[in-house]
Amino acid sequence: MLYYLLYEVLRKYISPLNVFRYITVRTVYASLTAMFLALVFGPALIRRLRELQIGQFIREEGPQEHKKKAGTPTMGGVLIVLSTAVPTLLWADLTNPFILLALFALIGFAVIGFIDDYAKVSKQRNLGLTAKKKIYFQVFVSLVVGVSLLVLTTHSAYSTQLMIPFLKRFRPDLVFHSFMHSPHLWPLAFIPFLVFVGIVIVGSSNAVNLTDGLDGLAIGCTVIAAGALTVLTYVSSNFRWATYLDIQYIPKVGELTVFCGALVGASLGFLWYNAHPAEIFMGDVGSLSLGGTLGVIAVIIKQEILLFFVGGVFVLEALSVILQVGSFKLRGKRIFRMAPIHHHFELLGWSESKVIVRFWIAALVFALFALTTLKLR
Repeated sequence: MLYYLLYEVLRKYISPLNVFRYITVRTVYASLTAMFLALVFGPALIRRLRELQIGQFIREEGPQEHKKKAGTPTMGGVLIVLSTAVPTLLWADLTNPFILLALFALIGFAVIGFIDDYAKVSKQRNLGLTAKKKIYFQVFVSLVVGVSLLVLTTHSAYSTQLMIPFLKRFRPDLVFHSFMHSPHLWPLAFIPFLVFVGIVIVGSSNAVNLTDGLDGLAIGCTVIAAGALTVLTYVSSNFRWATYLDIQYIPKVGELTVFCGALVGASLGFLWYNAHPAEIFMGDVGSLSLGGTLGVIAVIIKQEILLFFVGGVFVLEALSVILQVGSFKLRGKRIFRMAPIHHHFELLGWSESKVIVRFWIAALVFALFALTTLKLR
């Protein structure tokens, strides 16, 4: 809205407003706006959630130190979502399809998380939607994103080729174009792409959800991952940088940098209140939407594989749960003292603050490594 007013309308009369044509400028303003909104409206949201008695329920089998957190206001992810969406609406070009797709994913996964959190509050226990229902809803949002991207391929705005880190020339196409010439097989042509997109987005959403177990852990890692994706988004939209780094050049994806900047700013603002000891928790409305959005951004900029490095901590958290459950079912033995893995380190005697900061450091190392792989081809 502000972008349209300042650049499309007023720049004709005030030439300095031409500065708002630059994505970097609007990204900075979107980030600052998002952080400002989160910092200003955070206390009011915390008070309102306390008045409504929307507090966190702590599972019985968790570390005993966490029981003192019971009753801390939850569903704070609403603050993150609004603080990301509003600056995007203000500073981004809303005619850009990728911006609309990112906003749809952010809000879509937030709605799923809201339903889950509301179920927990209404039942007065730490159980919301069943795992199957949650997955069904997530898959639906992912399918909408996947189908939308397939539509964009018809306008040459998107490619279904897969970028593989370290392999410069190997770029397999996830759409079987040979099937499209057969009236009986053409629906099968898109299945590999849609399945892959679903795995990335749903997996990312649930990985961040599993990481959200300590004060500031998930949101701190999100700041780092979103920051790395901001860089990747910008270079993917810049012909010179994309050519130099030998990554796929996607011109229209540049506006998504503004969205990523807003996501970083909103996450930083929320971290102010979520830092240990937390005054508010993000709940599933925050973790599911953040994870799903990170996955969607990675899919759009063709860095789906690199997301495993960008969100390395999220991947480790999810793997720890998979290994723990698999080991217990197959061998009747646990690998970790408790999963997700951040609880394992707590039970080893690490303080909560030490686990959080060390995981932040690991997240930063993973993100920096991901960025270095752009030249290791």
